[in-house]
Amino acid sequence: MKSYTCARALRAVLIGVAMIASATAARADIKDYEFQLVDKTVKKGEVVISVRLVHKPDGKPVSDAVIFAKRLDMAPDGMESMKTTIDAMPSTEPGVYKFKAAVTMEGGWQLSLGAKVQGETGTVENKLILKATP
Repeated sequence: MKSYTCARALRAVLIGVAMIASATAARADIKDYEFQLVDKTVKKGEVVISVRLVHKPDGKPVSDAVIFAKRLDMAPDGMESMKTTIDAMPSTEPGVYKFKAAVTMEGGWQLSLGAKVQGETGTVENKLILKATP
């Protein structure tokens, strides 16, 4: 009878340890994600800007993120108030997000993005620099 009670106690302890370990398991840090420009240059005018969201430790693309903040301005050329419209577009590539924008001037443009990754807490925020050419 004592061996049966010891076996039950040992099983309960192992289950408790497993539950605690799973509850405190390290989740990915939101800093492990980043946006990357697919092309660093665009032509002046109506353009499509493609960015890839990746999980940096393994380089895998991240699909199904919710992008809730987007801005395109000329901050790299000292004209942060010179901003333009930017709209999300559909994409067929996993982890690639596309935006349609009116790039009205040649020079440096900054694309600022904010997104939520499914299953993670916090916000992925990046500022990407691209160059508009004639």
